[in-house]
Amino acid sequence: MIWVRSAIFFAGMAVSAILFCPVALLSWPVPPVSRMRIIGLWARFVCWWLAVTCGLHHQVEGLEHLPATPGVILSKHQSAWETIMFQVIFPPQIWALKREALWLPFFGWGLAATSPIAIDRSTPVRALDRLLRQGREKLAEGRWVVIFPEGTRMAPSEQGAFHPGGAMLAIKAGVDVLPVAHDAGLYWARRGFLKKPGVIRVRVGPPVRTEGKKARTVNDEAKAWIENAMTSLLGAPEKPVDSGKQKAV
Repeated sequence: MIWVRSAIFFAGMAVSAILFCPVALLSWPVPPVSRMRIIGLWARFVCWWLAVTCGLHHQVEGLEHLPATPGVILSKHQSAWETIMFQVIFPPQIWALKREALWLPFFGWGLAATSPIAIDRSTPVRALDRLLRQGREKLAEGRWVVIFPEGTRMAPSEQGAFHPGGAMLAIKAGVDVLPVAHDAGLYWARRGFLKKPGVIRVRVGPPVRTEGKKARTVNDEAKAWIENAMTSLLGAPEKPVDSGKQKAV
């Protein structure tokens, strides 16, 4: 039955992405923050469709920590779930992501309409420069910047090295870092087709202040909070993986 429900969900998500793609592209002339709200309508549909077809919901703790002004979100990355549902949970945002994601038919084209920070991970120095330069521009426009510091999707039991690019951006822009932990990978696996019923738990931590701090300090503070939150969510600490398997974002 889970296979059938997952197939119905996937079909609905795919068809809706195709139908919504022209809307996303036509929204390009609209101011960035308003454009993100328009594009976010698709994410709200997917959120509803996921609950209806697969019985998969989510609950969020800690939204009271959300600052009034945009900052940098450093989050765990376990599946495609957070790249969609963060649009429902958080204010208008953009992501730092690998540029190959923009080449996907329909979904990638719609994603391009959000003006993400597309990173070429084969050139780390240029990628970091692009992140810092464009990240500050996006924050100045009033949008949050979402970064997955582990650089790639990790299974819920695994922990990758936290790259400092997000912390560096926050310091350069003079904004806070908001750490986020979740257990989406338990229900929507990183390379899995099945969507298991249940409730994904998302925890938002207190902002990490950046004023007068070095990037390593900010990164370590965010990492420590996320580690503790993940241990609480999973009931056991995540195990570090070989850093050679990761690529920085």
